[in-house]
Amino acid sequence: MKVAHFIEGKVQQDGIWAVDLESAAKERGKQRKVRQTFKILREVWLNIGVEKVNTHERVIVKALLDNGVTEMFIDKRITAKHGFKLQKLERPIMVRNVNGTNNSGRAIIHQVEANMYYKGHIERIRMDVCNLGKTEVILGIPWLQAHNPEIDWET
Repeated sequence: MKVAHFIEGKVQQDGIWAVDLESAAKERGKQRKVRQTFKILREVWLNIGVEKVNTHERVIVKALLDNGVTEMFIDKRITAKHGFKLQKLERPIMVRNVNGTNNSGRAIIHQVEANMYYKGHIERIRMDVCNLGKTEVILGIPWLQAHNPEIDWET
């Protein structure tokens, strides 16, 4: 069973966040993600365009770049509000918040395929649909590895 961890729109006290690691531990013969806490230096947000592939309608959303998240996510309220076509997953993905509690949106059962626009760059992405709280989109490790963005941590 795949387990996804992410931050549900909240920073823990004093800026300490818990994130999952790619390393895995054995639990009853199955792999599970291991969480670790760290102090975040700065949040990095992008205004991106997300386009529905079936109608080519585009919406502008705020995306959080997060190197502690193992996937890419879109908030289910955004998908409902703008009528994104949902694709049902073969198996649900269990979701836990960074504090170990179950996410209020329960398991992830849908994905969205969309075109993403940022500063003249266009790409097709798949995002898991879940409850992100106040966050609209999270671009995690797969996106960061593919693009290796340069981030100015001082401004």
